[in-house]
Amino acid sequence: MKGTDTKSGIFRFLKYLSISVVIVVLVLFSVVLLRALSLDVNVGLKLAHWEQTRNLSLNIDHSRRQELLDHYKESIRIQTVSYSETEINTTALLQFDRFLRRVFPTVFSSSLVHHELVANYSHLFWVQGSQPELMPYILLAHIDVVPASESDGWEAPPFSAQEIDGFIYGRGALDDKASLMGTLQALEYLLMEGYKPRRGFYIGLGHDEEVSGLNGALNIVRLLKERNVQLSFVLDEGLAVLDGVIGGLKGPAALIGISEKGAATVKLSVSAPPGHSSMPPRETSIGILAAAVKRLEDNPMPRFFGYGPERETFEHLAHQFQMPIKLVASNLWLFSPLLGRVLERKSDTNALVRTTTAVTMFNAGVKRNVIPSLAEAYVNLRIHSAHSLQEVLDQIEATVGDDRVKMELLDGFDPLPVSSIEESSFGFQIIKKTVLELFPTVTVAPGICVGNTDSRHFKDLTRDIYRFIPLWFKPGDSKRFHGVNERLSKKNFEEIVHFYFSLIQNCDTRKLPEPHSSLHEF
Repeated sequence: MKGTDTKSGIFRFLKYLSISVVIVVLVLFSVVLLRALSLDVNVGLKLAHWEQTRNLSLNIDHSRRQELLDHYKESIRIQTVSYSETEINTTALLQFDRFLRRVFPTVFSSSLVHHELVANYSHLFWVQGSQPELMPYILLAHIDVVPASESDGWEAPPFSAQEIDGFIYGRGALDDKASLMGTLQALEYLLMEGYKPRRGFYIGLGHDEEVSGLNGALNIVRLLKERNVQLSFVLDEGLAVLDGVIGGLKGPAALIGISEKGAATVKLSVSAPPGHSSMPPRETSIGILAAAVKRLEDNPMPRFFGYGPERETFEHLAHQFQMPIKLVASNLWLFSPLLGRVLERKSDTNALVRTTTAVTMFNAGVKRNVIPSLAEAYVNLRIHSAHSLQEVLDQIEATVGDDRVKMELLDGFDPLPVSSIEESSFGFQIIKKTVLELFPTVTVAPGICVGNTDSRHFKDLTRDIYRFIPLWFKPGDSKRFHGVNERLSKKNFEEIVHFYFSLIQNCDTRKLPEPHSSLHEF
């Protein structure tokens, strides 16, 4: 009898355990499914009652359209190239100064606008507001561009601003003269209409962003600090509107950068006695360094997906994904490790998941029959928001694991702070509102910039830095940045002017409305 009772007890225990597991699974599935069907963090303030501030509409007729396009093309033809921190085309920068004064006469003559040159070639504009108690903001862009050569395979000469099938080709067409010209053109039109802002604002144009902005943006920041300026938010270049780029997403997505990855350059070097190649040692400086580099490539940095802004990106886009991605993106509390493993398979999305490691230069050897005494490799790192520069350096040292390999940090900085996207975040919500007014069918989401901009120098002046231009990117267009056949459609440039024309007026909002949230938490 005792044995029978024991068996019966075990059976009942297993039965209850099975039932409990089934109940847990059903509850879990219900939560996952409910979030997938109902999660939409994008509604927010769209349903709220906004203060009316857009009193002026922009009408671009044929004559005005031709004029703004001619100005944009002329800006591209001025070869404001930065080759290095010590080699920039100052002649072109001075020419660009004269050009700006000529094509934006109202901006430079208005009593509302105070303009000053900074570090000889950068520009700072202050547009006075009627209500000084409202905290100002700043719109950033940069004048300089990276080098370009027609021999690289351009369809049109890179500084010709040639028009092909409705696109304007040229270095700087995307990065960053579209934003620069769009901002000033919008302000020119507003001032011509008699616009007087409530909220004062700055426009900062750096001249050396492509070589770190150490003279342009940094000196603009120094001036603002001296004047005790604090900013509501900063808006700079960065992310864009992606159309057909994100697989499984219904419709285009406007990604607003809320942080930038950190960056570092590390030099690895090995010194060894030189010798003749006919009597080689067991290990040469090249061999030792090559093995160290191979260990770095074979052992990538830890996966951090879900611990940075990329989590917010997927949650904001979740309701626009098709199944089963929608199910996964709506429930990152459960599926974050799975999605991280999927994203790391491709190089472009792997950059969202971790600190990336790229060996960009390898130097060794002076003659074919001489074993070199020195081998050097340069490693470029883009640091994830959940990582620090020091942690990355420690990781490299541990992975290399060879005292013969000397490690030297040439330059580097931590990831930028993550800016706010709450419904009380003035900058994010104003940018989002402006985007949706111009492009009602897009989904707006925060994102992370894997590259760096001048805006990183402004982190002591504000808590919120955003990185976005309404450039429309189709698959493959991102490769045009710093690449061959950089181009922008005429239609898109006109949209950029409209964007800044509306944004400046929307920033006159004194206070954000009360939110109407649809975010469900479980």
